Formats: sequence, C-alpha cells, structure tokens
Amino acid sequence: MKKKDFYFKLTTKFKKARLGKITTSRGIIDTPAFMPVGTIGTVKGLFVDDLINTGSQIILGNTYHLMLRPGTKILERFGGLHNYMNWKKPILTDSGGFQIMSLSKFNKIDKNIGAIFRSHLDGKKFILSPEKSIKIQKSINSDILMVLDVCPKLTNNRKTLNNTIDISTKWAKRCKIEFGNNKKKALFGIIQGGLYKDLRIDSLKKLINIGFDGYAIGGLAVGETQKEMFKTVKNITNYMPINKPRYLMGVGTPADILGAVKEGVDMFDCVMPTRSGRTGLAFTWEGKVNLKNSKYKNDKSPLDSKCNLRELNSYSKSYLNHLIKNNELLASMLISLHNINFYQQFMYEIRKSIKSRTFNKFYNRYINLFY
Repeated sequence: MKKKDFYFKLTTKFKKARLGKITTSRGIIDTPAFMPVGTIGTVKGLFVDDLINTGSQIILGNTYHLMLRPGTKILERFGGLHNYMNWKKPILTDSGGFQIMSLSKFNKIDKNIGAIFRSHLDGKKFILSPEKSIKIQKSINSDILMVLDVCPKLTNNRKTLNNTIDISTKWAKRCKIEFGNNKKKALFGIIQGGLYKDLRIDSLKKLINIGFDGYAIGGLAVGETQKEMFKTVKNITNYMPINKPRYLMGVGTPADILGAVKEGVDMFDCVMPTRSGRTGLAFTWEGKVNLKNSKYKNDKSPLDSKCNLRELNSYSKSYLNHLIKNNELLASMLISLHNINFYQQFMYEIRKSIKSRTFNKFYNRYINLFY
C-alpha cells in the first residue's frame, strides 16, 4: 500500500473554532485533537489497546528522554517507536526544547551549537543540536517532528524573549535543512515571544518565511494565568496560516483546551490526565472528582455515568477510593484510563458542536466547570 503524504484539510469553521483532518501515512487525525503523552514510549498505566479504545488517534513521544532510554540504536533496530511499543497510529515527537528549560541546571545554551547537556541520569555530557534533534526524531520514526527551540521560563524581559526568538529561528532553519524534503512526514515550527503580541507575530513571520507543515504555540503553560494564555493565543492565531495545523504545546485542563479551540487551535497535548490519575483526581462531565476524599468511602455510584467505556462504570467511587487510599496500582490504571477516555470524549463533543454550530452553547456550559 502506498504511503500517503502528510496533509491537513480544514473542513468546517464556527467563528474561529476549526474542524479538520490531518492525513498521515499511519492514519487520520480528527481535529481539534488531544494527544496523550507517552514520554518514553508508554502512556503511563495504559495498555495500547486501552488507548485505542478511548479513540486516541495520535500520541506524543519525548525526543530527549527516548534518546537517553532506550536510545536510538535500539529504536532503529525496531524500525522506530511504533514497532517498539506496538502502537500503529501516528506519533508526534517534541524536540527536547522543553527540557532545555525544565532541566536548565543540567545544560547551557550555545546559540551556534545547541544545548550542551549533562544527563540527569548519569551526568554524561552530550550535545543536543538542531541537527541531532531531527536525527533522533528520525530514529524514533515519528510522523510529526518538532524543531528544536529555546523555551524560556515565564518572563516580561523583552530582551530575553527577543534573544530566544533569534536563537530559535536560527535553529529552526537548521532543523528544516536536516529534515529535508520528506512529504510523508511533517515538521512543525514553534512560535515564541512570551505574552507580547508583537514578539509573537515577529516569531511567526520568521517561521513562515522558512516554511513549515504546521505551527505550534510554545512558551505557554509555564506559569501564566489562564486569562493571559487565552489572550496570547487569541492574538497570534489571528495571524497563523489558515491551511496549516495549529498546535498549543503542553495544554492543559479541559477548560484550557476549550478556550483555545474557541481561538482556532487544532492540537493539544498534556500529561495532566495520567498525572492526575495517579493522584486520584478524575475529570468527569460533572467536573473534577478527588477520589481521595472520604465522602466517597460509601458511594456506590460509578465515577461518571456518561462514560462510554462500560467496563470503567463497573467500578464504584467507593472501590476507587479504597484503591487510591491503599496505593494500589490498579487505582492509577483505572483513573488514568478514565481521564484519557474523558479527554477524548470531550474532544469528540467539541468536534460535534463545531460541526452542528452549537459550539457556543457547549463552551458556555463547560468553560467554568474545570477551574
């Protein structure tokens, strides 16, 4: 079977909210889409079949962590991460740019070289250059690759932000050259600029001049308020290409996603569903449920009566409360699965509301539920 070229088609709009389809060689992704995070080749606590049953169409892998474990040699031996973890659908890989920020005490930036790291695992020194990031992502064999960028911590210092834009733009050019002309895969640019509209527009224009298959909004979900995030997203999506996917990186709560969809964003990823699941926090159509709370000790009701996975609704809140209080692994597995499934149900209902032009009603009902 001939592999299909990467392609994005915008099918419907309701005001700024967008409905579309991303075609990849490994399947179609309906947008707006949520990507569960599989940092080192596993969405924590979930079997691949469980992910498929939730309707997940794409997952995210982490370039930095996969480079360290299991390493590119093993991934190449298996023909990439898909075969290694038995996931046949699309994979997007981040570039390692976020780790330049989150693991800043282990690295220093050389704008002409890249990020010079000491591994947080064993202290071994290595260089993550733009070219190396793309080569690792090719070893992972991901379907959507990200450019290596500098993701700054939350700051109002325009000089710092301008500097990160300059470095990120130069690195983006180098990533594009290393990526080459592969129409079966996609390379996304990453917009920086903090909370400043003019800096965001400047970063975007420079990326458009290079030319990418999609454009991501980076440097958010780093400590700003939700209101600041929405304003920043609103400002920049007005200038983003209409015919390319728009990806808001590392976001977020269901309300964060809903607000960004309203401003025209197509793709999202976040560790929140599984990370919350491991602490006993569930997302439901009635809002957040903290299953550690003793009020659920005798509660016979299912976690969420609107859940479309019947096997999940066979467990009571009382039982889940018992599991989480006793640190049972099954608690993390069940609640994480529930949360990923809820996120995918939530995205499905968002898409349905855009298509039926009832998005405003859906938005008004749920925007304040997940405070």
